[in-house]
Amino acid sequence: MVDIDMMVKYLYPYLIHYPFTSLQHLADVLPLEDAHLSSAPRDVQQKLLEGYLAIQLIEQDDLVLLVKAQKKIERTLTIPEVEFSVVGPKESFIESLETNLHLVRKRIPSERLTVNLFRVGSLSQTKLAVVYVDGIADPENVQTVIQRIQTIEFDEVIDSSYIVQIICDNRHSLFPQLLDTERPDRVAAVLAEGKVAVMVDGSPHALIGPTTLVEFFSSFEDYFSNWIIASFFRLIRLFSVAFSILITPIYVATLNYHYELIPKDLLGTLITSRKEIPFPPIIEVLFLELTIELLREAGARLPTKVGQTIGIVGGIVIGTASVEAGLTSNVLLILVALAALASFTTPVYKMGNTIRLLRFPFLLFAEMWGLLGVAFCFCILMTHLLSLTSLGRPFLSPLFPPRWGDWKDAFIRLPFSEQAKRPLSLRPKQPLRFNSDKAKAKRDIENIDE
Repeated sequence: MVDIDMMVKYLYPYLIHYPFTSLQHLADVLPLEDAHLSSAPRDVQQKLLEGYLAIQLIEQDDLVLLVKAQKKIERTLTIPEVEFSVVGPKESFIESLETNLHLVRKRIPSERLTVNLFRVGSLSQTKLAVVYVDGIADPENVQTVIQRIQTIEFDEVIDSSYIVQIICDNRHSLFPQLLDTERPDRVAAVLAEGKVAVMVDGSPHALIGPTTLVEFFSSFEDYFSNWIIASFFRLIRLFSVAFSILITPIYVATLNYHYELIPKDLLGTLITSRKEIPFPPIIEVLFLELTIELLREAGARLPTKVGQTIGIVGGIVIGTASVEAGLTSNVLLILVALAALASFTTPVYKMGNTIRLLRFPFLLFAEMWGLLGVAFCFCILMTHLLSLTSLGRPFLSPLFPPRWGDWKDAFIRLPFSEQAKRPLSLRPKQPLRFNSDKAKAKRDIENIDE
């Protein structure tokens, strides 16, 4: 755990040749980032386990000089793998808390950027940082995060995923209530809005809260594009989510209970495609849905190149064979493939998993009660979403409760010039990003000069 080269180069020459008179004198002259005195045995023990050196003089047996000499083993910065963007910064977090904090501070070089350090896990003693901008973030949000972290009793915390499962508001919900990201630029942006970030040593992901449902369908790349283009693709994602969840349940409901709603030409096509299918629609749909999930899981567990091949080739072969064998109809095969494709438009991986699982309760309700069952399941889903909170803030904001000012960056994204106010749902201490009237006056003067 100790860097021998650093000891030989920086520490030994001072110990052997420098005429220091006390440990404090030695600590003052050592050209190292962390050298401090301690008289607490518990502190000395913990620092030794972390890779510090302990220096003690015979004359001062009650004091110990602790010198940071950890051997840093960390990977280099890479491009984001999950939140990749064509434009914008290409840096992502790594497994070092110090490096990750540096990446954030590089983007917010302000004394108002506050970092509170904690240790969680009675066994792992994992370092954790709560990061926020003082004077912007609501103190209540900050205090909520700190209180929940201080109550963690888990013995070993390996990753930020452990933290989100422990401190989230509703642990039994399918929906993630804290946003995780691997992009330091995204963390810097939300800190400037008034949010709180949690970063864990050993994890390349930071947690962000409070968050809302619509944020899980917003790609950070939206902010690097023209607002019209960004709004269009954001609406496409929202439509894709609805399509992915509802298309197969509606197929089952219409064929079982509401076939009179289908146009005659389309009904003829459906009858022809299902003429020799021995199973009811629900079995047919479940067979294809579970096959898709099986291929996805197999592809994720195999090496990258092999996994991609299994997903593509396996889908084509199994789909074609199922239609030719009379197990499924070609129409349903197309619908299931489109639903699977639509689910991949979700920018946040964990929300994508939730969307895929939501299809199954909708399918069961559609099988039992048709379109009425689909509507009933939708009401249950909305009731659940209305009950969710993120760090005590409504999860469905700005839809419920309605906050019209926050709609400027919800379902669509208006130009930055129209977003002078920070999100009201966060209750920021400093609501304004900039003075919109002053900015407008400057633009008017520039137009007159031209």
